[in-house]
Amino acid sequence: MAVMPLVVSQLTIDSRDPHALAAWWAQVLQWQYVWEPAPDDDEIEISPPGGGATNWLFIRVEDPKRGKNRLHADLRPPDGSDQATELERLLGLGATRVDIGQGDVPWVVLADPEGNEFCLLRGTPSQAAAALAAESAGS
Repeated sequence: MAVMPLVVSQLTIDSRDPHALAAWWAQVLQWQYVWEPAPDDDEIEISPPGGGATNWLFIRVEDPKRGKNRLHADLRPPDGSDQATELERLLGLGATRVDIGQGDVPWVVLADPEGNEFCLLRGTPSQAAAALAAESAGS
């Protein structure tokens, strides 16, 4: 009997204020709520339109964030945009630049309003696919 692989249901993110953080990330990613959250909800879930990625679930926790994330999101500018445009948009929404010792790299390390780090990559999905195809053709 073949064993079926596990299915990732959602990525869970601890949060002091899950309502505010879910709303921020929904705006950043242009995702929607899975259900309309009630004011007393301690869990808020967002998902991409069309289900193209794993949902994110924000859960209320009382303990503060400590140290650098062990897991983080890498975001690409959408086709038709670029890193500089998206960086300006993210900073305008309240992201902050952070230095986690990354040095001189082509991506930008940012933090959300609760201090969770994420990276804004340089290339768009089409640029990344073209680079991968060129690399594969060369091998």
